[in-house]
Amino acid sequence: MIMADLDKLYEAVLGGKLEPAVAVTNEAISEGADPQSIINEHMIPAMEEIGKRFEQGSAFVPNLLMSARAMKGCLDILKPLMAGSETASKGKIVIGTVKGDLHDIGKNLVAAMLEGCGFEVVNIGVDVPREKFVDALKESKADILCMSALLTTTMSYMKDVVDAIVESGLRDCVKIMVGGAPLNENFARSIGADGYSTNANGAVVLAKSLMNA
Repeated sequence: MIMADLDKLYEAVLGGKLEPAVAVTNEAISEGADPQSIINEHMIPAMEEIGKRFEQGSAFVPNLLMSARAMKGCLDILKPLMAGSETASKGKIVIGTVKGDLHDIGKNLVAAMLEGCGFEVVNIGVDVPREKFVDALKESKADILCMSALLTTTMSYMKDVVDAIVESGLRDCVKIMVGGAPLNENFARSIGADGYSTNANGAVVLAKSLMNA
């Protein structure tokens, strides 16, 4: 019988409180709670709720970052316990900031939100050349590629990456999402991407829709 109050886990992740979230997670695991159920029934709903509040203007970037930090702390405990098990991932995503661009925070927030909402995320960092994007997609067999650029001087490199994915023969196997301050929907379409998002919660919504497309 699980005595841990998992509603408190939901509230801790929603409120961005790392220590209480980790404490409840550890308590639940010690009592035999199923790691996947903890994630699906308590942590993912909390991340989805903070995302909705962000969209509605009642939560802000620091709130998202703190919730993502609490979520990651819990996932660090739960993931080793699920090694080798069939986890109900919503899909696998490779994410990185394009070559010449060293901006990390926005990309990491998107990665954390995606992971928090049930996606498996491979974060390949910043200043990523086209070859590394292609290699990561081949190695991970990802469903979606997310590219970030925060500079007008680097956003054009996204087209080089799309071209490399086409040349590699992977384009029919992977959806491509782009994001970053200087981008817009028209730019995304012009380079052959499947979608564009202005923020982390929007990226989650877009990723879910692309997986169902």
